[in-house]
Order: sequence, then C-alpha cells, then structure tokens
Amino acid sequence: MLKLDILVLSVHPDDAELGCSGTLLKEIANGKKVGIVDLTRGELGTRGTPEIRLAEAADAAKILGIDVRENLGLPDGFFQNTRQHQLQVIEAIRKYQPEIIITNAFHDRHPDHGRASDLVEDAAFLSGLRKIETFDMGQMQEAWRPKMVLHFIQDRYIEPDILIDVTPFWEKKMASIYAYRSQFFNPDWKEEPQTYISSPEFTAVVEGRAREFGKSIGVKYAEGFTTRRILGVDSLFDLR
Repeated sequence: MLKLDILVLSVHPDDAELGCSGTLLKEIANGKKVGIVDLTRGELGTRGTPEIRLAEAADAAKILGIDVRENLGLPDGFFQNTRQHQLQVIEAIRKYQPEIIITNAFHDRHPDHGRASDLVEDAAFLSGLRKIETFDMGQMQEAWRPKMVLHFIQDRYIEPDILIDVTPFWEKKMASIYAYRSQFFNPDWKEEPQTYISSPEFTAVVEGRAREFGKSIGVKYAEGFTTRRILGVDSLFDLR
C-alpha cells in the first residue's frame, strides 16, 4: 500500500491543477507524498475526448511529480452523492490513507464542483466507520478518516479560511495547467469551438486571483482554501 500525506479528490481532470497544484508542488518539495484521484473523465467537456483528457492528466502528473494519479470513472455531470458513489470514493480514501484530503469548492459556476465537494466530504467521514466494508484486490480495507478536508476555490469567489504562499512554484503550476492543451488557451487547437475556459482571459483571471490572495499575506502568489471545521495553530507567531 502506498500511503499518501495529501490526496486530491476532484471531479474533473484539470481541477486539481487549477485549484491547488501550487500547494501540491510546495508540499512535494517538503518531502510529502501526494496523489490525485479524478472522479470523472470529463467526458462532457466541449473540447477534447475522454482519451485526450486522460493523456493530458498523465502529462500534468509528470510535471507535478506526484506519486499517483487515478480516475474513478464516475459519470461526468450525472454522478450523485449516493451510497454507490460514496463507496467508490471511500475505497480510494482507504487505499491511500491520506492525512489531508483536498477537493472541490463548496459551490461554483459548474454544478459538478459543489456536488463533488459534498460527495467527498461525506465519504471522508464515512470512511472512518469500520462497519462499512470495502475491498481492494479482494482484501478488506481498514477504516480510515483523514485529519482534514480542505476545499480549493474555483471560478466563483469564496472567502478563504487559509492562504498558502505558492510564489516559487507558480511557473510550474501554470505548466501543469497548460498540459491540458485541449482545454485552455492554445492557438493551435482550432478543430473545436472556443469555450469559457479556453480564452486567454480565463488563465489571466486565475493569475489575478492568485495575486489577490498573495497580496493579502504579503507575497506574489497564493492559493486559498476553505474548510467546514475551525482551524488552529500552535503559536500566534505562525500567523502571517
């Protein structure tokens, strides 16, 4: 079993790169083991195909240097916070036993994001109940509950509970985003219609948000996260 320090469970390939890849890069540099499990293949996206998206996700994973990337294959647009889909997420959580889970925003322009947020939050709790039985390769899995579930901030502004300086990792974060050549601004990708996220203005807004968050803590770029529980620190001097 590969035990992870951080597991990102996000609904579409590219959500993790947009929402928290700077933080992932920072923690990898600190020696943490990190993985991403995409819930769907993004098959309803206007541009690209599921096969292209999977290849792009693999390219992004190489750029990030993460330890594992998987795809649960839940139905894009039609997954629900049901027992069946909860169990699939629970299996992934128990497989990697992460200390921290990062997932989608509480609510957002894309309805999949908020639904995934609720699905992962509920599965993270249920994963700690030993009377829920799940199996991996025929072996019963141990119950496991992460210490923390964090939600990144996506298209709609949500006031963050915590900001993380990702300035040294910004260029590599953007490289991981642009690995999704079918999705984001790419003047060579002319076969399919332009979309909300394929314009150069979209990635400019991604940078603008990071600069706004960075300004709040006195750095150039930061990523923001929310949580449904109260956060604490060991010392007032840890605060920025």
